[in-house]
Amino acid sequence: MLELKPLFDIENDVLPWLLNCRLTPLNENDESTSPSRKELQIVNVEKNGSVLYTWKGAKGTTCIGIYDPDNKQNKLLYVFDREVPLISCSVNMERTLLAVSILQFTRRGLPIETFRPVSRCLTLLIEIHPVNNTRVLKAVDSYVRVQFIHPAAGTRAFSENHLLVVSEDRCIEHIHISVVVEEGYRVVVQNPDQLHKDIVAEDFLWAQWDTQGQRLFYIVEKENKAVLMCIQFYPDRNYEMLLSFPLGLSLTVTKLRLVNFGCNHFQEEEESLELLNLQVFTNHAGTMSVCCSHPVRNKQEFTYSVILLHHGWRRTFVVSLEASECDCISEPTFINIGYYIAVYMPGYFLHLINVQHPNLACHSLFLSGKDAKVKPWNHQRYMLSLSDSVLDCQLGKMYKANLNTQLLLLFLRDSKLDCHQLAAMHCAVLYLQSNSETEAQIIHWMCGLPVSGSFDLIQEFILGTLYRKAISETNTVGKLLPYSSLFSWDGEIPGIAYSTENISQPVFREKIQNLRGFWEELNRNVKSVKNLGSLHYPWHNNSSLRRIKAQLFLEMKVDEKVYRRFRNILENAKTILSKVDTRSSEQQAAPLFQEEDCQQMALIGLMAEKLKEHLLQYLHFIGKKKIDLIVNNYVVNLLGCIRHIVDKIWKKYDLKSRILCLPSREKVNPAEFVVFHMMTRVLEAAEGLFLPLPPGYHTIHIILGVRCLPLHTLLHYIDLGLLHLTERFVTGLLEELGNSETNESFEFSIVTRVPETIGQKICHLWDHPISSSCIARNYVETLLKNRCTQQKSENFSLREQTPFESEFLPLTYLAKFLTEVEDQALNPFEEQENVDAKFVEEVALKQTLTLLGHKNKYNNKV
Repeated sequence: MLELKPLFDIENDVLPWLLNCRLTPLNENDESTSPSRKELQIVNVEKNGSVLYTWKGAKGTTCIGIYDPDNKQNKLLYVFDREVPLISCSVNMERTLLAVSILQFTRRGLPIETFRPVSRCLTLLIEIHPVNNTRVLKAVDSYVRVQFIHPAAGTRAFSENHLLVVSEDRCIEHIHISVVVEEGYRVVVQNPDQLHKDIVAEDFLWAQWDTQGQRLFYIVEKENKAVLMCIQFYPDRNYEMLLSFPLGLSLTVTKLRLVNFGCNHFQEEEESLELLNLQVFTNHAGTMSVCCSHPVRNKQEFTYSVILLHHGWRRTFVVSLEASECDCISEPTFINIGYYIAVYMPGYFLHLINVQHPNLACHSLFLSGKDAKVKPWNHQRYMLSLSDSVLDCQLGKMYKANLNTQLLLLFLRDSKLDCHQLAAMHCAVLYLQSNSETEAQIIHWMCGLPVSGSFDLIQEFILGTLYRKAISETNTVGKLLPYSSLFSWDGEIPGIAYSTENISQPVFREKIQNLRGFWEELNRNVKSVKNLGSLHYPWHNNSSLRRIKAQLFLEMKVDEKVYRRFRNILENAKTILSKVDTRSSEQQAAPLFQEEDCQQMALIGLMAEKLKEHLLQYLHFIGKKKIDLIVNNYVVNLLGCIRHIVDKIWKKYDLKSRILCLPSREKVNPAEFVVFHMMTRVLEAAEGLFLPLPPGYHTIHIILGVRCLPLHTLLHYIDLGLLHLTERFVTGLLEELGNSETNESFEFSIVTRVPETIGQKICHLWDHPISSSCIARNYVETLLKNRCTQQKSENFSLREQTPFESEFLPLTYLAKFLTEVEDQALNPFEEQENVDAKFVEEVALKQTLTLLGHKNKYNNKV
C-alpha cells in the first residue's frame, strides 16, 4: 500500500562519481579522495533536497560534498586536512558559507588533533567561495546542530545569511551573517568578530526544524503544561512567533530530542523510550498535525495520539499488537504523505490517518500483518522522517513515501471489510485518481460489487470526484461541499480503537491576517471550525430538490411568476448543458445528451440555483461571478462524471448504440444484462443523492430494460420508479412496433403508465380507444379555451334533433356548440383533419355511461 520511491542512494549517486573522477583536494598533499562505501555518511538534507555527505580521504582528511537532485551532480565543498568527527553540517543557498559542528575529543577523553581541545564540541563558520577564513561560533561541551535558513526557490540572493545554532544545553541562537563580494568573486563575512545573535528559545523540551516551510517548532513548559510554539523564519527579514498551542499531553521528558536537524553519527545510542517521539506535519492545504507516541506499557497494545490542530480534535488510538516476526517493540515512525499521516511500526501495523477529512474513521486505513508491510523497509531498520521524505542514515538512502496506486487498487479489489473498502475508495478517488485507466479500474470494480446496506460506493465515487475537481479550482469551498455520502459511521475497525477529544483553539499572532500560503489556509481552517461548528452538517445537500421540483411543476400552470422562474431555470440548465457538450472531445459510446429531458433539465437548474444560495451564504466575499463559475463547473463536472461512468461501462462490454433501436433485430447478449444492472445502480446512486442525470439517461436505461426484462418485471420496475418513461422512448415504441396482438398488449401496458404531460403529446400516435378518448378531451379543452369572446349560441330546437341525440340533452347541446366553434378554433394536431363533433359526442356518451354502470346496455343498443 505504502511504497518508498528512491530519491537518493549514496552508493549509486555519489560513489561512482568519486571512483571515476579523481578530484583535486584543497589540501594538495592528499592525493586521493576515493573512499569506500563504509566511509560515506549522510550528514544533512537541505530545503531543495540537496544532500550533504562526508567521507574520509586517503591521507586522513575529512571531505564534505553535496549532491544536487535537480541536475544530479556532485560537488566537493570543503576538505579538512585532518580526520574530523562531524556532528552537524549546513550550507547556505549560494554555497559560499559552510557551518559545521565537530567533536574535539571523544567520550573516552581521547583528544582529536584537528584542534587543540578547549571544549568538547566546536562550531565553525567557513568561507568556501573561495576558501578564505574560518570563524569559531561556539565552543561548548554539549552537542551542537547547525542549520542555514534558505529562501524560497527562485528568490534572489540576499546580502545577509541566517544561521540557527541549536545546542543540546537547550538553547537556540539565531545568527545574522552579512557577506560582501570582494574582487568580483571572493565572498567574505563582513565583521566576522561582531556577528549579531538572537536567543530564539531557551529551556525547551523538544525541537523540530521544518525544512520545506522554514519553520521552527519547539515545546516549552508553562504552568506545568506543555505548549507548542512555532516560529516562522524569513530570508529577507526577521523571524516571527506566529503560533502557541497547549498540547494537553502529559509529557515525561528525560532527554532532549532534536528532529530534522541532520544525522549525528557520533552520538551514543540511547533508549528510544527515554526520548519524546513527537513530530509536527503541515501541508499546503492548511493542515497541521501533531503526532506523539505514548510509552509502551505492555506488549499487547500500543498507544499514540494525533492532534489535528486545523480540525480542533485530538484522537488517541490504541492498537492491539498481533504476533509478529519482530521480537521487540520499537517506537513507530510518523510519515507525512500529503493528505495522510502514516503511522508505521514495522512488523506490526500501518495506519494511514486522513488528516484532510478526519470526521469519519472509515476514511482512514488501518492495516496489520502482511498487508502492513512497506518495501523495502526492514523492521530492523530505523529511519528518520523528514518534512517530505524518509532518510535511512545507515544505508545512506533517502525515499519519498507515496501511496502506490496499483497496490491500492489491488487492495480495493480484494478487501472484504466495509471500513477497508470505504477508506481505499476515498483515498483512490480524492487523492490518487490521475488518469483514465485508474478511473476505469475503479468504475469496473465498484460496479461489480454487490450492493452494501451501509453505503454506496458509486455515490462515494461521484461525490469524491466532484469534490476533488472543485477544490482544485479553489480551496475555499472545501468545507462547504460534500466529499462523502456518509454523515456518520458507527462501525468498528478490527485491531484498533480510538477516542476523540475537542481541543482549545490555538493562539495566533494578529499579523497572521496579512500572511499568505500555509498560514492563511491554516487560519481559515481554524476559523471554519468555530464558524461552522454550530451547524451539524454544513455541507450542501440536494434533499429538498425533489419537493421543490414537484411544487414548481404544479404551480407553474396557474402562476405566471412561477412559470417565468421555471423558464429561467431551464435557460440556466441549457447554459450548463452547452458547457458539457463543448467539453466532450472524445467519442462517447453511450449516446447521452441527444434529447431534451424537461424533468432532468429542471433538476439541473434547481441544483445550480440552490448551490449558489448555499455558497453565497458563506462565501459572499469572493463575489457572485466567482460563485456562479464554481457552481456551473460543479454541475458540469457532475453530468460529466455520470456520463464517464456509463461510457466506461459501455466500452468495457463493447455495446453499440444500434441496440437502442425499437424493435432491435439483434439478439440480447449477456453483456446487456450486466450494463442494464450497472446503469440501474448508477440511477439509484444519483437519485439517492437527489442528483440530476444527463438527458437521455432514462431513455437508454428503459430501452435496455425492454430488451433484458420480461414484461411483468419491466412493468414492476416502472411502477417502483426504477425505470422512467420518457417521451422519446414512448414515441419510438408507438411508431416502430407492429400491430400484432402481443405488441398491442405491450403498448397498452406502457401507455397506461405514461405521465399526463407525455400522454397528451403522444396520444395521436396510438390507434386505440384510450388514445381516442385522450384526443377528444384535448380537442374539447382546446375549443373551449379559445371560445372567450364568442357570442352565445341560439337555443336549439329539439324537433331538429335525431332520436338518439334527444335521449341525452347535455351531449346534444355540447355537440351543437362544438359544431359552431370548430372551424374557428386552432387545430392542436399538426397536419391532422378536424375531429368530428359527432365522434366527440359518442366518445363522451360512452365514457359517461361507463361511469354510470350502463356500459353493456349502451353496447347492445348500438
